[in-house]
Amino acid sequence: MMAWKLAFRNLAGAGLRTWLNALVLSLCYFMIIWHKGLLDGWDRFARTEKIEWEIGGGQCWHSRYDPFDPFTLTDGHGPVPAELASRIEEGRAAAVLIAQGTFYPNGRMQSVLLKGIDPDQSVIKIPSGALKAENGTIPAVVGGRMAETTGLSEGDAVTVRWRNRHGAYDATEVTIARVFKTYALSVDAGQIWIPLDSLRRMMEMPDEATLVVLSRGSGLPGSLPEWTVKNPAFLLSDIDQLIRSKSIGGSVLYVALMGLAMLAIFDTQVLSIFRRQREIGMQMALGMTRGQVIRLFTLEGALHSILAAAIAAVYGIPFLAVLAARGFGVPQSSDSSYGIIVAEKIFPRYSAGLVLGTVLVIFITTAIVSYIPARKIAGMKPTEAIRGKIQ
Repeated sequence: MMAWKLAFRNLAGAGLRTWLNALVLSLCYFMIIWHKGLLDGWDRFARTEKIEWEIGGGQCWHSRYDPFDPFTLTDGHGPVPAELASRIEEGRAAAVLIAQGTFYPNGRMQSVLLKGIDPDQSVIKIPSGALKAENGTIPAVVGGRMAETTGLSEGDAVTVRWRNRHGAYDATEVTIARVFKTYALSVDAGQIWIPLDSLRRMMEMPDEATLVVLSRGSGLPGSLPEWTVKNPAFLLSDIDQLIRSKSIGGSVLYVALMGLAMLAIFDTQVLSIFRRQREIGMQMALGMTRGQVIRLFTLEGALHSILAAAIAAVYGIPFLAVLAARGFGVPQSSDSSYGIIVAEKIFPRYSAGLVLGTVLVIFITTAIVSYIPARKIAGMKPTEAIRGKIQ
């Protein structure tokens, strides 16, 4: 208890130095929690968006299919295995057939991925219900980014040309039945969704698929001949890598701020020890052990982090609360070229673990930095300290 009283008294006696150190340290709290909360909110949104629109509870790919190699689309398809076919009939999976094609929006020629999906599926959020054929036409749905870049809108008819499995070219018109909005560009950019049966007839691939999307909570199947099972962790690995890279970049800022704050505290402790030599010598002469003196100075330095946490709470809690409620605006041009899942607004996520973890890390770091100069006291003789000399 005495050590706490002495530590508080000494901090109050330092005056402006204490407040400056605490203010700089409070910026460390604020920046770390703000940035990490922003990344956690982005991570949660991106995962949710990709799961709902694309991967569901996992996917099964044909063994020759590689989404990063368009040349595999020619052979990356095959009959749906019986186990997956039964899930599709029960509504616990959705088959997707992918083929390359060309379409001609407004007289221009563009490459496109034709994706066939069952109009009655409910595994992913693609508005496949709009694909139910009417008046003998082939309906199609496209994403908002695809519609924006090609000038398509609902009700437009566009010519599509493809090459079937036998190498023969054919063409037809499809009608845009729906333009849907999604931030998952992997189901939007450069793609046209049409009924699965229509694409199978066009490609002459009856009962075949390129991949099968499983519903959430249905579990993954065992090994399948000529098919590979991809769990959600694998399918979300690109988001993990992106968030990890952003976290590493943010760590540079954390280290810079922490370095400034720790340097200020270190210098303050060194100056305090130098100016209080006689006081320390008197305390040691009156019976205070060297260990107690070291603990006193370490506690004084560590209390800076507690004071800084209180200061950060004063201005940080209102700001972060407003940010969490209103979101952080992101320019949409930033995701147009790279397929990054970014919403118009990111809503940060500040968990208790994030706040407590940040406080604990800074407290321990501050205590260590305060302990380093305090070790000098261990070699001090009370008589020399009283005379103002440190060995």
